[in-house]
Amino acid sequence: MNDQSKRAAELAHLRGRKLSKGEPVPLPLTMASMYHLPGDPEGFRQYGRFNNATWEAVEEMLGHLELAEALAFPSGMAAISAAFFSLLNTGDRILLPSDGYYTPRMLSERFLKPFGITADLRPTGAFLEGGFAGYRLVFIETPSNPGLELCDIEEVAKAAHAAGAVVVADNTTMTPYGQRPLDLGADIVVSSDTKATNGHSDALFGHVASRDPWLLSAMRDWRKLSGAIPGPFEAWMVHRGLETLEVRFDRMCRSAEIIAPRLQAHRSVGTVRFPGLLDDTSNNLARVQMQRFGFLIGLTLESEELAERFIDDCRLIQPATSFGGVHTSAERRARWGDAVAPGFVRLSIGCEPTEELWDALETTLNHLNA
Repeated sequence: MNDQSKRAAELAHLRGRKLSKGEPVPLPLTMASMYHLPGDPEGFRQYGRFNNATWEAVEEMLGHLELAEALAFPSGMAAISAAFFSLLNTGDRILLPSDGYYTPRMLSERFLKPFGITADLRPTGAFLEGGFAGYRLVFIETPSNPGLELCDIEEVAKAAHAAGAVVVADNTTMTPYGQRPLDLGADIVVSSDTKATNGHSDALFGHVASRDPWLLSAMRDWRKLSGAIPGPFEAWMVHRGLETLEVRFDRMCRSAEIIAPRLQAHRSVGTVRFPGLLDDTSNNLARVQMQRFGFLIGLTLESEELAERFIDDCRLIQPATSFGGVHTSAERRARWGDAVAPGFVRLSIGCEPTEELWDALETTLNHLNA
């Protein structure tokens, strides 16, 4: 049994090891803003903004998977914001991917820039070019969303650390089962657990994880003082979702590995991006730094019209933004302003039976040019 399988096997039993006779096996939901607190409050729960038993159970599971202490947040962007606002000061420079998820760039322009923090942009595939001298923080997202470009996490971390920068890696698309940035040298991992980690498209959530006590302390203080705390009900749902993450992620990745080359061979599809394709420009790097190739596939159809028809007409595609749910979903990312072709579709493979899903995708593609 490899370490990944061992962690997966132990995950659902973390709570059970602490139970006393007669206690409930499922995690109870703790809904409390105040606690019984006579006398000296030291060492006791004090107030709902400081901590919550349901958050802590989720953080234990996330920490178990990351092999690092984890802190829960109400969304992925709240987790990213904690890393930025707890570590950066006026005069700092940061480096962001020009082709990654667009919201960190918007956050930087709207809120960091007025504080005197400068953000530079660089494409993910060329992230090592130009070096990292003068940067306080280097933020990477690999595979990038939505283009699925990769950068070498280990080499970026080495070079950035040599220049004195902190490396933050967004691992939303891969989860700890698919890629382990902390093992490759990243200082902080951030994730939108709204996506595959929870997996049921019914809760906003995020986390940070780090093996550096000082970084964790800074982000924990930011959470407490800013009030960027998760709700206990959302934490409870993510706890439940985590128990099936390994099974869901395995099914999604296996299906994507089967479906991607079939899409590539279909006459209606122009180009396909998927790190698991042998001729993908990132395939060699993916085999080195990723445990799985993921469940996202980028495909480009001839036009915006055909892309929208493909998404709307396929009986097993849910047209929606976001990704990582049990249902296959897709969207045309150019509608949000991403630098992709008008006919580019981000396809998030779900948990449907693989051949049934492929039949639905193929049937729809066959009808596009009929």
